[in-house]
Amino acid sequence: MVTIIGSYSVTPKEETPNGVLWLAENDQVPRWSHQSILYIYKPKHSESEDDFNVFVERMRESLSHILVPYYPLAGRLNWIQGGRLKLDCNAKGAMLLEAQSNKSMAEYGDFSPSQPIKELIPTVDYSRPIEELPLLLAQITRFQQLQEGIAIGIAWSHPICDGLAAIHFINSWAKVTRGNKLEANEIPILYRTLLKPSHPLSQPRFDHREYKPLPLILGRSDTIEEQKKKTSFVQLKLTSMQVQKLKKNANNNDFQSEKPYTRFEAIGAHLWRCACKARELHKNQPTVFKTVVDIRKKMNPPLPQNYFGNALAGTVSPTCYVGEIVAKPLSYAAKNIREAVKMINDEYIRSQIDFYAGEEHMDRIRVPYLEKGEHRADILFSGNPNLRVTSWMGMPVYEADFGWGRLVHFGQGALSPFDVGFVALSPDMDGSILVFMHFQEAHMQNFIKFFWEDI
Repeated sequence: MVTIIGSYSVTPKEETPNGVLWLAENDQVPRWSHQSILYIYKPKHSESEDDFNVFVERMRESLSHILVPYYPLAGRLNWIQGGRLKLDCNAKGAMLLEAQSNKSMAEYGDFSPSQPIKELIPTVDYSRPIEELPLLLAQITRFQQLQEGIAIGIAWSHPICDGLAAIHFINSWAKVTRGNKLEANEIPILYRTLLKPSHPLSQPRFDHREYKPLPLILGRSDTIEEQKKKTSFVQLKLTSMQVQKLKKNANNNDFQSEKPYTRFEAIGAHLWRCACKARELHKNQPTVFKTVVDIRKKMNPPLPQNYFGNALAGTVSPTCYVGEIVAKPLSYAAKNIREAVKMINDEYIRSQIDFYAGEEHMDRIRVPYLEKGEHRADILFSGNPNLRVTSWMGMPVYEADFGWGRLVHFGQGALSPFDVGFVALSPDMDGSILVFMHFQEAHMQNFIKFFWEDI
């Protein structure tokens, strides 16, 4: 059990711009709720009660400083016409919680995103109007024995920024907490005008299959039944040798490419094949692979790397059949994943933005909030018989040093309600890869079995 012993509303240290900050169409597509991540730290040396109290105060002070350049996170969202959101930069502040757990660190196991670790993540009360909800919440929890370490759980509103931008914010906050100043290239670029749709609005130049209905399980007319099924989580670690073996398998068959398939394409192909096997679907079952691509370097001219917003483009593979994914060489799945990824260029991105802008109501294409029972037949559900996998390999997730101690765990704070995988570098930095896999409970053991057998 965790007890909240302090709750602080933290506002920017200095006066910040006031008024509405226009949100790009890309900011309207993610689900309207919060994303969460969890950091676990072990102290570098013996820490006293006074040391912890000083640390919490330092976190409050540094948060007020970092909210000056990152002032949108101190604002609030409001609903507007067409199921869209607007951002009111009103400096109402972020929420910082101080908490005490009566459990030891060991009692939380491997900190997988499940019921026990939910108490280490700040809770957002979605029964309140959206204009009252903080866009950033952080919770600092000390374990039963302070010498074991602390947890820092962070939740941010997804319409404000994507994962990469959130990680840059957290790393910057950590840097300021250690007493350092941000360099010029670390100051966030906040203005979304770089992602404005065409004017006058043009018709999309592409079909944008990623926002059309995906294959259904044969004999079904919608995905409601699949939306309601329970998921579970597993973290799987591929050694450097296993990663190289998968890449070799993907590049040593009949469906080779001019350029060798990447780690992501090889691992994604492996996960897709394992999912198809684990679900025991008919060989003639259609299936697709979905992913998102960071567009910062894909646009012409490129977006700044410190662009703070949602800079992702969804994409989907050609439709395949389960029998093909299972029976053909790994290169077949990798080839189809590459076709999805290589579509994302400046022309496609701008067409996608115009597609968003032409959408009458964003709820049709916005990622649903299934955890709250938002089950609808018209949503774009990317679970069974399809698979979504996202790469986090380009995210500097292990650089959040707040000065308390050594980072021993980074992970997701919540279980996904549909099948999805995340691929990240291992903290060992030895070429090994972590796969954070959310998968239907009924098929998870099969998935794990094939994951190891098929390498």
